[in-house]
Amino acid sequence: MAGTVKEIVSTRSKTAAKKLSRSFFRQSAVELAPALIGKILVRRIRGKTFRARIVETEAYLGPDDLASHAAKGRTPRTEILFGPAGRAYVYLIYGLHEMLNVVAGEPGEAQAVLIRAARPLDGWKVNLSGPGRFTRAFKITRAENGLDLTGGQLYFLDDPAYHARVVTAKRIGIDYAGEWRDAPLRFLDADAHDNLSYGQESD
Repeated sequence: MAGTVKEIVSTRSKTAAKKLSRSFFRQSAVELAPALIGKILVRRIRGKTFRARIVETEAYLGPDDLASHAAKGRTPRTEILFGPAGRAYVYLIYGLHEMLNVVAGEPGEAQAVLIRAARPLDGWKVNLSGPGRFTRAFKITRAENGLDLTGGQLYFLDDPAYHARVVTAKRIGIDYAGEWRDAPLRFLDADAHDNLSYGQESD
């Protein structure tokens, strides 16, 4: 046999997958967050390419959402959130962790989707089981804040051959957000989310 099942599937995914266009990100965050589950994030840096399949996201719905940075209004920090869609909103929390968000919706809506976890592809041995680990592995920092996610450095691929079973849950770490704390705005790939540490897609 020319290659393992995993190698064949990986090759086919690379061939069939197409880059997500700007229009894809103009969905509301509550639509975009589940739509990104199963998509492949590609990072090209220093001559190397890294890929992983998204398995967990969180939606943030703009100024009315008390868990969103946009709830405090339009500031130099949050300017990227207000559009256009398809750009990276990267910020630091607890002085330690960079968070990658994808700006969603129409200009002015200040909606975004946080990328929380992924499964590494192509034999990449790395732990992507949380948003901080995810950005460290992909070498995403605040230097990428505002980066066009339809460009050539950091972008998403569709993978029509992959069908995620998406489930919802409460968001994490937003006890300050009042009634928004219990909103089911976290989305997970139920079949791929467990055992993410150094996880690879099975044969």
